[in-house]
Amino acid sequence: MKLLLDTHILLWIAGQPEKLSESTRTLLTTPENNLFFSAASIWEIVIKLGLRRDDFKVDPYRLRKMLIGHGYTELPITAEHALKVESLPPLHKDPFDRLLLAQARTEGMLFLTGDAAVAQYQESILAV
Repeated sequence: MKLLLDTHILLWIAGQPEKLSESTRTLLTTPENNLFFSAASIWEIVIKLGLRRDDFKVDPYRLRKMLIGHGYTELPITAEHALKVESLPPLHKDPFDRLLLAQARTEGMLFLTGDAAVAQYQESILAV
């Protein structure tokens, strides 16, 4: 199964794995599953860092290196992905989540998320 991971899932993997359910950890460690992270997630993290929030301290360079080192595949953003966003109904306004879902749909992946608002889309969603 090809899984594109939501940004918060990536952050939990890297810094708070205890927030992941046992079933999610199983999905992430099953060798048959191919795990992907989007350039959009790294972009989102960089933007949040730029806001200088005291509660958000993530090194996006280190995160990316760690993900690649653990066998995750980086998914670039293409114009096809951006165009797919137009077909999504306005159930959720977060532009990063909408782009991530569009990427998953375009690439034939499941989008792994714990966000109930994103899970409303149902198609191509694996809610955890």
